[in-house]
Amino acid sequence: MSTRTFRITVRGVFDGLGADQRAELLARAAEHDVLRAAFTTEGHLSYDVAARSAFTFRFLDSGDEEEDILEATERAEGAAMTWLAERGYGYKNLRSNAEDLSQAPLGKRQRRAAAQKNV
Repeated sequence: MSTRTFRITVRGVFDGLGADQRAELLARAAEHDVLRAAFTTEGHLSYDVAARSAFTFRFLDSGDEEEDILEATERAEGAAMTWLAERGYGYKNLRSNAEDLSQAPLGKRQRRAAAQKNV
């Protein structure tokens, strides 16, 4: 049995930020720019508070069974909530989306490589 890789996206909106919190987020915005976004095991946060108050965490997790994606999603949501709570950032409208990469459709290059392997 092979290990499955899961990509989990946790989205939400900052809520009730004070002036100091907003200033802190703006000061660290370069670290959290969407152009630097990546799926990581510890989670990567991206936002653009200057434009809107939405944020996205991207997590990478794994499991042995298809059902493990549910636990991975719960871990990702918990990690996002912990990160926000530790910094005193309010949030709302938290929602998650998880993808099992073993079930993802192959791209054009991947299909071509697979076809060449099977020849």
